[in-house]
Amino acid sequence: MIFCGVLIVLIGGGLRQSFGVFLRPVSLDMGIGREAFGLVLAAQALIYGVSQPVVGMLADRFGAIRMIIAGAALYALGLWLASIAMSATDLGLGLGLVVGLGLSGPTQVLVMGAVGKAVPENRRSVVFGTIIASTSLGMFLFVPGAQFLLDAVGWRDAFLYLALLLALVPFFAFRLGSAPPVPTAGPKQSLREAIDEARGHSGYLLLTAGFFVCGFHVTFIATHLPAFLVDNDVSPTLAANALAMIGLFNVAGAYIFGALGDRFSKKNLLCILYTARAVVMGMVLIVPINDVTAIIFGVCMGLLWLATVPLTSGIVAQIFGTRYFSMLFGVVIMSHQFGSFAGAWLGGYIYDVTGTYDLMWLAAAGVGLLATVLHWPIREAPLARLSQEQA
Repeated sequence: MIFCGVLIVLIGGGLRQSFGVFLRPVSLDMGIGREAFGLVLAAQALIYGVSQPVVGMLADRFGAIRMIIAGAALYALGLWLASIAMSATDLGLGLGLVVGLGLSGPTQVLVMGAVGKAVPENRRSVVFGTIIASTSLGMFLFVPGAQFLLDAVGWRDAFLYLALLLALVPFFAFRLGSAPPVPTAGPKQSLREAIDEARGHSGYLLLTAGFFVCGFHVTFIATHLPAFLVDNDVSPTLAANALAMIGLFNVAGAYIFGALGDRFSKKNLLCILYTARAVVMGMVLIVPINDVTAIIFGVCMGLLWLATVPLTSGIVAQIFGTRYFSMLFGVVIMSHQFGSFAGAWLGGYIYDVTGTYDLMWLAAAGVGLLATVLHWPIREAPLARLSQEQA
């Protein structure tokens, strides 16, 4: 079950991380600015985020398999529509709207929701870390793969080849229901009770607000890093490899921090992660950009990249349990995707207005420190209801 979940997220999440290498060729070929392309990916992130709580609620009620397969079908349709786009509006419809809706299926929320119900609490963080690491492994594989396709067949056919990979998702999705859930005792909650409980928990609200910053960081970098590096005389191939290094080293980062989350305070680890991100992004404004420093940045950011996700999702499951995990974590992901919208769009806007990304790197470092402040007071102890059920 975990292996199939890893493969689903590797494909669905990994493909999404490759869209940044399309920024320069698509914007140049279609005659649109970087802000326009950034706005498309920003809209994609926003639609993914807004739809995720609803899709998570449906998965909690009817099972994750149907939602994952439907999402993969929409994902592939959106990539096909992007391949035939003739204007920024067409691109927004395919790569923005349809792919955004599709992403709520074959990505981490539904997979972790399905797997989390079958994994005991004391091993859940490391399992979540393993699943998130597969997103990063997909990034390592698909970013240079997408760049190779761009060089070989052009961006339109490259989108088609990526769409074909999504046909594999249904074969793995059927195995997600193969393990029995961990038994729980005590009265069952209603959906309304779960929502009211989360809404009244300050730690959940702070976690949701802090995850905005994670989305701001990762989508800005995934969308604009290749173009930023090429602007600084780094070759397109090496720029793609620097983005791929983020994926490769986050395989280790996500697993390590997921494992640490089973032993230490998850919110304290999140404070460390966000502070380290702020330092790394601040260094971009100080250290000269070249082939070597581009790879070093990829390595350092990779260790921190999605290592926040197993810890954040682990806190949600630790506090509230797993019955409505997909819906509750879906709300947290929605905040992440609002941040993603800001990161993708604002990066393009600042570049088009100022001609550089300097202000954006400064903003990214600043909100990283803000996230540290937001996570520090979080109460992550399980609710009394869970303690009574376990007893």
